[in-house]
Amino acid sequence: MSLTRESAETIALQALGWLVGNEELLPVFLGATGVSEGDLRAAAADPGFLGSVLDFILMDDAWIIGCCDAQTIPYERLMEARQCLPGGETIHWT
Repeated sequence: MSLTRESAETIALQALGWLVGNEELLPVFLGATGVSEGDLRAAAADPGFLGSVLDFILMDDAWIIGCCDAQTIPYERLMEARQCLPGGETIHWT
């Protein structure tokens, strides 16, 4: 399935919502990115930041499963969305 940039941003926002609701994982994300809880709302408007949300969740299969199950989206959709956001393009070396 090919996603539009807008639908990729929507998926990333859903993932951010899941992350904000995760009391154990949110502090890890905030520490890794340096973003404060107060800055999350403003940062959510930045497609590059949304890409970092997906990068973070995609680091662990359990996080992918938890996020996708909570949002009832297919597991592969997070990676598809990531590829549509800044920095997620597939690099072809040949």
